[in-house]
Amino acid sequence: MTGFVVAAAIAGGLASVVRYLVTLRLPRPWGVLAVNLAGSFIGGLAVGLAQAAAVPEGVELVLLGGLAGGLTTFSTLGVDTIELMEEGRWIAASASVGTGLLVGVLAAGAGWLLGAG
Repeated sequence: MTGFVVAAAIAGGLASVVRYLVTLRLPRPWGVLAVNLAGSFIGGLAVGLAQAAAVPEGVELVLLGGLAGGLTTFSTLGVDTIELMEEGRWIAASASVGTGLLVGVLAAGAGWLLGAG
């Protein structure tokens, strides 16, 4: 199991760098939405694969705890929302939070269904 913990740490570190680069490249709030949706899908996929016993034990940790955990970001969502509100972009701030939550849950569900087969 130690190897999976190390792999999860590496996956999480690399995913957090990818997240940072994506949020720099795409305008607010699209970058945060993109990484959160991708991470939600990966997380759902990991759980579905694990429930279906389609992956070796420990892979769920790498995918969910490492990759999806490093890719998704609640803190940046919060900061972006505050910045949008400070700019007077209340509709964009509200849409970002609402869309992120709704579509994130749908993405996780789609990943889970795909993984569970």
